Amino acid sequence: MRNSAPSNIQIRPIKNDDDLNDTLAIIDHLWGAAPDTLEGDKLDVLITLVEAYEDKHHAIDAPDAITAIKFRMEQLELSRSDLEPYIGTRARVSEILNGKRTLTIPMIRNLHEHLEIPLEALIK
Repeated sequence: MRNSAPSNIQIRPIKNDDDLNDTLAIIDHLWGAAPDTLEGDKLDVLITLVEAYEDKHHAIDAPDAITAIKFRMEQLELSRSDLEPYIGTRARVSEILNGKRTLTIPMIRNLHEHLEIPLEALIK
């Protein structure tokens, strides 16, 4: 654990990327602070502020359905034929992966339930 940070660290809103960088430096200094201490509480608050700022200003969009499916296939080392139980025939799988047909609700449910692909990615 690092040395405890000075207790005079002031918590302020993050209004721009310079504030973000300053806050990240403070978080780096506080990292490893014990929970339920002044430093640990400040760390929790600062992390929350950074998450809120990044969600608003630097959000990363979820991938589209085809990208999400292909990524999951790669992770699980699946072939196109491995998707047939969740999507349908070989031709249907090909149409989906080539963007010629959209996913149906039953396909979305199957892919989400069986391959754990986030719903947000499948319905986008």
